[in-house]
Amino acid sequence: MNLSVLRKTYINRLSEIYPSSEITSIFRLLVAHRLHLDSAALVLEEKKELLPKDSAYFQKALERLQEKEPVQYIVGETYFYNLKLRVNSEVLIPRPETEELVAWIISDVEKYNKNKTIRTLDIGTGSGCIAISLAKNLPNIEVWAIDISPKALQVAKENANTHQVAVHFLEADILKTDELPKTYDMIISNPPYVRRQERSQMHGNVLQFEPDQALYVSDDNPLLFYKKIIVLAAKCLNEKGCLYFEINQYLGKEVVQLLAQNGYKNIELRKDFLGNNRMLKAVKI
Repeated sequence: MNLSVLRKTYINRLSEIYPSSEITSIFRLLVAHRLHLDSAALVLEEKKELLPKDSAYFQKALERLQEKEPVQYIVGETYFYNLKLRVNSEVLIPRPETEELVAWIISDVEKYNKNKTIRTLDIGTGSGCIAISLAKNLPNIEVWAIDISPKALQVAKENANTHQVAVHFLEADILKTDELPKTYDMIISNPPYVRRQERSQMHGNVLQFEPDQALYVSDDNPLLFYKKIIVLAAKCLNEKGCLYFEINQYLGKEVVQLLAQNGYKNIELRKDFLGNNRMLKAVKI
């Protein structure tokens, strides 16, 4: 079998699950990962016969894709803010919306705190995508990161080591935490925020493969994590410290109200690239 035949097989087998553009992207990603061929080289090499071990790899990957497993878990990696990160089913696959939150934070630090060491806490770090991106792009930052899952923290630690950044990782259940280990200039969190009633809007690969505890909250208390973090941050943020959240697009006004009720000022709600309310910033005065 050559790559041309293989590509047609992927299109035929996956056409009822993914749009054609996504199948093309998935196929290119697998080829790049397995054979180290970019798009141009793929065209030049598409008639070359595959080795049996490579054919077996692509066949197994196809079977996993047919089960709706995300391609990022199949290759074991993804890109976030131009960094290659290891991922597996113990961590969420980082989203482009979260990259926008990181870009906002980096812009703020470069604008307002260029020459000051900024102690930062990332709550619910998962793969470490936020913490590591900040540590990699901001030389004047001290980064701490918390997660409830030891397996997720192992992934995050490996990613930090790969990119040679210093992050202080802590295993903790933030809902059972009443004191944080330091005071901070910034606290950031992308906590679980998808209500159970919204599961029908999620893609099958998210429902079946990504970790529930990192995604979902109950319908009757969807702001559970925000309430806890807002109170903790009020105690542990330094004066004029900033709190950044990624949020459920349907609950922006409710989180803004929570922040205002707890004395935060300069509250800013931003939309993501899809036009959804997705990010919040507030200042402790």
